[in-house]
Amino acid sequence: MQLHPTSNNVVVESLSETPTSGILIPETAKEKPEMGTIIAIGDEVSDEIKVGDVVLFKKYTPDEFILDKQTLLIMKESDVIAVIE
Repeated sequence: MQLHPTSNNVVVESLSETPTSGILIPETAKEKPEMGTIIAIGDEVSDEIKVGDVVLFKKYTPDEFILDKQTLLIMKESDVIAVIE
């Protein structure tokens, strides 16, 4: 199934790791931005962000959804804080 976000939305595959030790860190203790890879962009997204870019984004802004058994995040372009080069 193909995914094409509308307007200035981007779809991100999160690169954040889930702890494997069985110890869960409360969300309130982790205030750092998240990191992920852009996998799709809308038609109105600026040239600063491209598919394949690794980006930092605001932790609590994306909406999470599942597509083809893969958990993805969708957010506005303005929620992307930086592109990692």
